[in-house]
Amino acid sequence: MYILFEGVDTCGKSTQVSLLKKAFPDALVTKEPGGTPLGSEIRKMILHKGVASHRTELFLFLADRAEHYHEVIAPNRDKLIISDRGFISGIAYALANHPDYDIDFLIELNRFALEDHLPDLVILLQTNKHLIRDRMREKSEDMIEKRGIDYLLRVQQHMIDILKKLTIKYEIYDAGEPIEKLHSKIKGLLV
Repeated sequence: MYILFEGVDTCGKSTQVSLLKKAFPDALVTKEPGGTPLGSEIRKMILHKGVASHRTELFLFLADRAEHYHEVIAPNRDKLIISDRGFISGIAYALANHPDYDIDFLIELNRFALEDHLPDLVILLQTNKHLIRDRMREKSEDMIEKRGIDYLLRVQQHMIDILKKLTIKYEIYDAGEPIEKLHSKIKGLLV
């Protein structure tokens, strides 16, 4: 089973992924961008140095996604795969960065990068302005977070819209719920 965790920065994806790894020690845990050596370099480039063109950013994320699918996801489809981010984020950030992009075109580009193999389940942790503000105080900002809270909320809305458009199973949870309560709900989907 291939599970994708989605949500904007500070929503608690990484915390939930870490808890699931403890609950399912044989699971393969990965992330996008950065789940391969190429992806790690792309991640550094985009999040810490930035790129001049939104199209360049889009194609870098797609390159990472194609590599990640080929090197990590496809060879391990018989295992429980838990990914911290994926194509939903890719499309949502692209739409937030360049509003005249066509959502259907972006979905097709991502389907191509993923060889038309989408996750079995997407878990979206939905946040709000106050929670983002509180959690951002606790960490240093990368290039995406510096774009602001309203930007992150636009990205989140795009994620919801994308999920509604696709025919894959998804669950949306309140990121403000207690960590253990969220973990229990998510774990319940897998047993």
